[in-house]
Amino acid sequence: MSDIEKRNVSMIMIIKMDSRLQTPMYFFLRNLSYLDLCYSTVIAPKTLANLLTSEKKISYNGCATQFFFFALFVTTEGFLLAVMAFDRFSAICSPLLYPVHMSQKVCIQLVTGSYICGCINSMVQTGFTFSLRFCGENRLDHFFCDVPALIKISCVDTFVNEIVLFILSALIIISTTTIILISYGYILSTVLKIPSTQGRSKTFSTCGSHIAVVSLFYGTVFFMYAQPGSISSPKQSKIVAVFYTLIIPMLNPLIYSLRNRDVKDVLRRLCRRQRRKNENDGVKSTKL
Repeated sequence: MSDIEKRNVSMIMIIKMDSRLQTPMYFFLRNLSYLDLCYSTVIAPKTLANLLTSEKKISYNGCATQFFFFALFVTTEGFLLAVMAFDRFSAICSPLLYPVHMSQKVCIQLVTGSYICGCINSMVQTGFTFSLRFCGENRLDHFFCDVPALIKISCVDTFVNEIVLFILSALIIISTTTIILISYGYILSTVLKIPSTQGRSKTFSTCGSHIAVVSLFYGTVFFMYAQPGSISSPKQSKIVAVFYTLIIPMLNPLIYSLRNRDVKDVLRRLCRRQRRKNENDGVKSTKL
């Protein structure tokens, strides 16, 4: 199991095991870890296999499948990050109505809606991309099947595909970032009204991890998909793609665990419990 898988699985298990983490915020965080685990797993195994073998290739159907699931999970994560911003807005700006706004039913509907939006985008992108004709050696200048690299090796006019990629990416990024910016605009306004500095710091600290994750994710995705020039720079695209397909999924659990007091408390308790268990096992072994 890779570091990415270990960290995300650990985050999922920590949230699931501790009853005090059964809140909407941690429900969304658990789904975020699941998405990071899924979309990195779609990419990492084949990439690793290609690095370890001299025969670096992927079948047409394998490429289409990899691209579909990658687009599904990445798009869903973008919408989930917007949902998480709305959750923080509800918790900080309307604390009395928070249980109503973020009931279990609403949380499930929001996560389901994120997956539906991701699935729609993935189907459209996959349909348009793999309706292209590919001629010659079909040598993909990338470590996984992604739209810019696939458009590069097509032997037909790709203008429509480039426009579809740009418009869909722009719509998704604009809609989700608008929700995030509006949510944090209201949060900032509410936090500034808190009289004590300690109260402001404590309230806004609950958003710190989410802001860091959003900045990393949207910064790289915008560079990759929301500007036409990104399609013409394959070397830069590969560097950015490594960052958001492998590094960000590994960093997200670390960011949340280091900046989140509840998660750190759970980790300390688990460590103490494991330490006591090891000590008891040592005493039993000595007696024997």
